[in-house]
Amino acid sequence: MKFYNRDKEIKLLAEVERMSNEESQMTVVTGRRRIGKTQLLLKACEGQTTLYFFVSRKSESLLCKDFVEEVREKLGLMIGDFSSFGKLFESLLLISKEQHFNLIIDEFQEFLRVNPSVYGDMQKYWDLHHKEGKMNLLISGSVNSLMHKIFENSKEPLFGRAGNILRLKPFGVNVLKEILSDHYSKYEKDDLLALYALTGGVAWYVELMMKNRCYTIDAMLDLVFKEDSLFLQEGKNVLIEEFGKEYTVYFSILECIARGLCSRGEIESYLGNVETGGYLVKLDRDYDIIKMKQPIFSKPNSKQTRYYIQDNFLYFWFRFVHKYQRYIESGSIALLKNVVTRDFPVFSGIILERYFHKLFMEKQIYTSIGGYWDRSGENEIDLIAVNEIDEVIDFCEIKRQENNIDLDILSKKANDFFSKNPSLKHYKSNYLALSLKNM
Repeated sequence: MKFYNRDKEIKLLAEVERMSNEESQMTVVTGRRRIGKTQLLLKACEGQTTLYFFVSRKSESLLCKDFVEEVREKLGLMIGDFSSFGKLFESLLLISKEQHFNLIIDEFQEFLRVNPSVYGDMQKYWDLHHKEGKMNLLISGSVNSLMHKIFENSKEPLFGRAGNILRLKPFGVNVLKEILSDHYSKYEKDDLLALYALTGGVAWYVELMMKNRCYTIDAMLDLVFKEDSLFLQEGKNVLIEEFGKEYTVYFSILECIARGLCSRGEIESYLGNVETGGYLVKLDRDYDIIKMKQPIFSKPNSKQTRYYIQDNFLYFWFRFVHKYQRYIESGSIALLKNVVTRDFPVFSGIILERYFHKLFMEKQIYTSIGGYWDRSGENEIDLIAVNEIDEVIDFCEIKRQENNIDLDILSKKANDFFSKNPSLKHYKSNYLALSLKNM
C-alpha cells in the first residue's frame, strides 16, 4: 500500500531535519501500536543518511553490537566496541559535530527493561554535546504510558529535552475513503463503514485489509475471523504491556463500556460494586484509551458523564472478541462470526455516529462539536455542531437508513437543548438527517 496522508507531520519533520544541520534536534513520535510511527519516520528520512536502531529485548551489550554494525554500514565508520549505550550515544554525538545524520531509535521505552540508566546517560551527553552537534534524533515508542513518563514527567532525566512531541493519530475518514476508492472504486457505503469500524483508521490494520483484497464488509469479517487470525489476539497484544499485572481489571472495565455500560455507576454495579474511579482516570489520562464525554455546553462538574472507547478496533474487539472468548477457545470461530454478522448492523449504527462526528471535525468550520442528552434520557441528540463566530448551530440525527429519521422529533429535542442553553436561542438552526447515503 502506498504512503497516505501525514503531510503535516512530514512537513514538520523536514523542518526539524533542516534545523539539525545547525544544532542537534530531538523529536519524539508516540502513538498506539500499529499506527505507522516507524513508516512515517522512514518516509521522512528517505534519501538521507539515517541510522535505524531498534531496541529489542536483548542485553545492552548485544544491542550495542547491533547498533555498531549499523553505524559501520551507514556511516562507513569503525567506532570500536561498546557495552554501554550511553557511551555509544556520546560517540555518535561527537561524530555528528563533523557529519550530519538522522538517528531513529525505535521502541525507545524498551530501554526500561534493558537498562533504565540509559535515559540518564543520554540526558548527560545530550546536554554536553547537542549544541555543537548536527544529529537529527528521532525517537519512537508505542507504549503510551511509558513514553509519557519518560518525556513528560518532570522527575525524569529526559523531561524537557525533546523539541517536538508528535502524537500520531489514526487516518481520518476522508483518507479512508481515498484508500478504499483507490483499491476498489465500486465499494458500497457499508463497506466503507466496516473499514472504519474494524480498523479505526489504524494504518497497519488498513494495510492488512488492502493487501488481502478485503474491500467488502463480508471479506473484511472473513479476514478478522479466519483461523489463526492476527486480529483475534490483537487486543491483548496492544494492551497487556500497557496495563501490566492489573490488565484483567482494565479489560473487565473496557468490556463493560463496549457492552454499553457507559457510566461509572453502571460499570461498578455490573462488576459487583468494584471501585473503578482510579482505573477510569488512568484509562483516560495515562493510557488515552477511553474518553469521558458530557452533553455539549454542560458544566464541567456535570454528573451526566459517559465513557467511551476511543479506538474503533478496540471497541469492536472488546464488544465481540473478548466478550465471546469462549467461542474462540472452543474452536467455534465460525459461530462467533455468525454472531458478529447478526449484531453488526446495530454496532455499525454506533460507529456511524462516530464517523459523522469525525467528518464534521475534519471540516474545521465548527467551534464546538458534541452530543446532547438530558437526565431522563428522553431527549438525546446524536450530533450538535456549533459555529459560534457565525452563530449557526446544526442539529443532526444519525441512523443507518434515512427513512428512520424524523426531523420534527429532532426539532422538539432541540427545544429541550435550548431550554438548557438559552444564550444560543438566537442562533440560526439547521436540522440534518444523516445516514449511510451521506457518507
